[in-house]
Amino acid sequence: MACSILVVYHSQGGNTRKMAEAVAAGAGEVEGVRVVLKEAFQATLADLVDCDGLVLGSPEYFGYMAGAVKDFFDRTYESARVERKVFKKPYAVFVSAGNDGRGALAAIERICIGYPLKKVCEAVIARGELTEQNLAQCRELGQTVAAGCDAGIY
Repeated sequence: MACSILVVYHSQGGNTRKMAEAVAAGAGEVEGVRVVLKEAFQATLADLVDCDGLVLGSPEYFGYMAGAVKDFFDRTYESARVERKVFKKPYAVFVSAGNDGRGALAAIERICIGYPLKKVCEAVIARGELTEQNLAQCRELGQTVAAGCDAGIY
């Protein structure tokens, strides 16, 4: 059975989408891993339940995560938590930030504690203009989550 990584993100300006695509590309480099890349409004509870690992991406808006990412959490939380369908599922985060990104990251991590999900990597935060280094960090993030889930480390 192949390992599955779900990448959920929201993007208006395109930077977070580029980061999500880099995460998905990195995860896809791990042999036998299936990657599901979904915009937050399209991602469902079934997507969350069916994945082996989750990577969440958001732009920073006013020091907070995108409303679409919060909507994903709101739509999935009760069923996922109460039925313990995602208990300690591994996750990681990436943020595209015009400022410092810490507010968006803190909000996402706080919600993930409530599910509860298990943080397995430090976040990638791209501050200001998106660079090739940021995208390389995103590919590495995807590879790390995918390899760890595939090997059963997480």
